[in-house]
Amino acid sequence: MTYKGRFTPQNPKKYNGDPTNIIYRSSWELRVMKYLDENQSVEWWASEELPIWYRSPVDQRTHRYFPDFIVKTKDKTFILEVKPDHQTKPPKQKRRTKKFLQEAATYAVNQEKWRAADIFCQERGWEFKLVTEKHLGLA
Repeated sequence: MTYKGRFTPQNPKKYNGDPTNIIYRSSWELRVMKYLDENQSVEWWASEELPIWYRSPVDQRTHRYFPDFIVKTKDKTFILEVKPDHQTKPPKQKRRTKKFLQEAATYAVNQEKWRAADIFCQERGWEFKLVTEKHLGLA
């Protein structure tokens, strides 16, 4: 089920970007936005505001990746990516179907995006985290 919409923060001054144009693409992203907006330990946050360059293993071209969230607390800065748990693991191959090849390509691209984000964070003393339904208490 696709769950998209606009998020209106209760604390717009905490949003680092245009607080009138915050888009969520899943109920999980919406849940994270509410948490970041309401959590007092979060100094500021942004959604899909930070481009990170990576090379796609599918087309060998350079692309921009916009992680779901960047979050600044008093102690740390994080980049958060919200994904279903099954997309964080290699697809199980039964046959070389069109669906399997598509899932394999998506997995390979995601791995490269996350590698680039991890390096980006390490260079700045930040932390990169994948957030799944398990982290959100939905599994």
